[in-house]
Amino acid sequence: QVQLVESGGGSVQTGGSLRLSCAATGDIYERYCMGWFRQAPGKEREGVAVIWTGAGSTYYYESAKGRFTISQDNAKNTLYLQMNSLKPEDTAMYYCAAAPSGFCGDPWISYKYWGQGTQVTVSS
Repeated sequence: QVQLVESGGGSVQTGGSLRLSCAATGDIYERYCMGWFRQAPGKEREGVAVIWTGAGSTYYYESAKGRFTISQDNAKNTLYLQMNSLKPEDTAMYYCAAAPSGFCGDPWISYKYWGQGTQVTVSS
């Protein structure tokens, strides 16, 4: 089992920055992949960025490329998402997720463990 707790969301203006954190506890072998996903009202959940926790390889979905950075601190069992140059369309609930195996860039539905989410609101 894995427990995930996100923090760091908030309200910012266009062009601002936020850093999200995800504290993970539980079975490290269930955290082969970890990632950030988001869901805006009325829209389907979508991927933001994922990381292969062992190798440290990363994959960014189109909306995040060039603006967001996913990273991990293995000593703290914490996943981060640094978000810069935020836009109103980035407004969403952001979720941290973990999967025990597979291709980390697979759709969100393949992730087994989820946090409760942290809200990010970007105003124009």
